[in-house]
Amino acid sequence: MTMGKIIFYEDRNFQGRSYETSSDCADMSSHLSRCHSCRVESGCFMVYDRTNFMGNQFFVRRGEYADYQRLGMTDCIRSCRLIPMHRGQFRMRIYERENFAGQMQELVEDCDNMVDRLHMSDCMSCHVLEGHWLIYEQPNFRGRMVYLRPGEYRSFRDLGLGVLKFMSMRRIMDSCY
Repeated sequence: MTMGKIIFYEDRNFQGRSYETSSDCADMSSHLSRCHSCRVESGCFMVYDRTNFMGNQFFVRRGEYADYQRLGMTDCIRSCRLIPMHRGQFRMRIYERENFAGQMQELVEDCDNMVDRLHMSDCMSCHVLEGHWLIYEQPNFRGRMVYLRPGEYRSFRDLGLGVLKFMSMRRIMDSCY
């Protein structure tokens, strides 16, 4: 199985000291004093502007990211998470209310606009049954995003972003590898 590989640099434009990893890193400060650019050589990663996979998150795939601010970050990259390759089906149940209450819909493909497509005005909890997903606070895969791996998410308040509902969802496909 092909794994991911990402290289972080202290300064913009791939300058300064570097740190390379193929796995999760909860705190970049143990390797670099700051992180302002990165290069993804393979795989997909989520990068975070706070330690321990918290704060604003951004999806990065193979390519060069010369300036953390172009990702929309106000602070430098502080942690990263490898998104493992998934071969198989994608399934996620989304719920209108917290704690899996209210209307429920099951998704097996991307949904660019929950209101138009599923006739749901809110999505405040979900259960990811299979695959890895990105959920977005606005329709058409825009706005802040959150990475979800298989598991139960009883309340989006628990994700530490202050965002309570999401409006579009996208599968993370094997095109990263």
